[in-house]
Amino acid sequence: MPQPTVAMLHGRADPAHDGVADYTDRLVAALRADGTPVRDVPVDPGPRGLLAAARAARGADVVHLQFAPSAYRFSSWPGLLGDLVSAPLVTTVHEYGWWSPRPWRLPARLGLADPESGRLVPRSARVVTTNGAHEAVLRSRFPTTGVVRLPIPPNVVVAPPVDRAATRRALGIAADATVVVFFGFVHPVKGLRYLIDAVARLAPEHPSLHLLIVGGFTSLALPDDEAAAFRAELTKHVADAGATDRVTITGHVPADEVSAALQAADVAAFPFTAGATTKSGALLAAFDHGLPTIVTQLADDTELVDSGTVVVAPAVRDVDVLVTALRRLLDDPALRERIAAGGRELLAGRDWETLAARHRALYAELV
Repeated sequence: MPQPTVAMLHGRADPAHDGVADYTDRLVAALRADGTPVRDVPVDPGPRGLLAAARAARGADVVHLQFAPSAYRFSSWPGLLGDLVSAPLVTTVHEYGWWSPRPWRLPARLGLADPESGRLVPRSARVVTTNGAHEAVLRSRFPTTGVVRLPIPPNVVVAPPVDRAATRRALGIAADATVVVFFGFVHPVKGLRYLIDAVARLAPEHPSLHLLIVGGFTSLALPDDEAAAFRAELTKHVADAGATDRVTITGHVPADEVSAALQAADVAAFPFTAGATTKSGALLAAFDHGLPTIVTQLADDTELVDSGTVVVAPAVRDVDVLVTALRRLLDDPALRERIAAGGRELLAGRDWETLAARHRALYAELV
């Protein structure tokens, strides 16, 4: 039986500078690798872009939209896609539970639209979510909608084992340092100011402590000029904290160098100001590299707040709780081992081949 043809709709972004674009690229490649015909359809913001995308999707058996408001410059127009296509619509929500465009508020109260996605979610045959927090919000708003959770895989492949000492030397980090690593797009919402301050505060207790920040500053959410300004601001923050000799910022590096840096680290930290969830491919990459990991808490994500997968800093934008969480992990080798094992266990079945197979099964239900 031939595979259904899928029109994959998404925003225009460079996968090197946007997590959703990177995810979409990898998913399309995995689907095509096993014979699924996928039509790549970028969607430009505004009514003309939406109409052009709907025309490009004609003839497909399934239309699948990768939805993140930022990918469409926070335009409300993608919310009408479900009214413009005749094939079954699948919507994957990558950002959800916090953004509410004004034009949809009244229709939402009337049950005609979703405050986050316009008419996308109500008009979708299936809604795909990548994590438990988003799934909980969707099910509470749309109890009769077909919500399916398809967890994402890590976004960096584990490279062959590296010489940790040589990698540290190349990064300017002492061979005997205790390295805390952050990996991902560097943005104010990632909470790095608080992590820098926490590392500086712990220095008297842990003189060898070193923070390694791996990732580029330019992204869809932070254009070049804003990225340069934030990098300068963060560098000044490091200096003001008296931590210049114990913080390394790499900027954007290729995936194999990211893997080498993660292999050279001892602990990972993701102090996101909105809390961390398993929709973060960078967080999952840390798990995949065997790193015991600290996250700030998002209470709804039961996958992480389970005492066995991560150490939780139970508040955001709070240096004190990060200090406590870091100290707990740094001072307890048995805890580090248990948390690292829990992170790896969570990754079972999270690979691109499995994700593509689950998408194919989903498409087959609709045609």
